[in-house]
Amino acid sequence: MSIIEKLKFDDKGLIPAIIQDDKTKEVLTLCYLNKDAIDKSFDEGMVYVFRRSKGRLMLKGETSGCTQAIKSVCIDCEGNSILIKVDQKLAGCHEGFFTCYFRQVDKLGNVTTLGKRLFDPKEIYKKQ
Repeated sequence: MSIIEKLKFDDKGLIPAIIQDDKTKEVLTLCYLNKDAIDKSFDEGMVYVFRRSKGRLMLKGETSGCTQAIKSVCIDCEGNSILIKVDQKLAGCHEGFFTCYFRQVDKLGNVTTLGKRLFDPKEIYKKQ
C-alpha cells in the first residue's frame, strides 16, 4: 500500500504538511501537498508543494534557491497531516528568515522578531 492510500485529503485534494528542520528541530513552515506533490517529492527527494495562491505544483525554494532535501516523512495517527523533516538550504521562509515562525507574541499582543533575516526578499523576488 502506498503512502497516498493512507492519507485523508480535503475536498480540494490537499493535505497539510509541517516542514521541520532535521538538525535544529525547528518548525519551518506549514504547506499543502496534493497527490502529485507527494509523488514528486518522493521521486526526487526534495519537497514539492501545491501553491494554492498560484494553483500549481512548485519545488519549495524554486525561486529563492532555498530548497528542502527530505530526510524523513511521517504521517499522523489519523492520516490527515504529514511531517516532513528536511535539510534546509539557507532559509525556509519567503521573508528571508530560517523559519516562517519568526514572530513571537507575548500575553499583551506585542510582537518580537526572532532570529535574523538571511536574505533580502526584495532582491530574490524582484523578478516576479
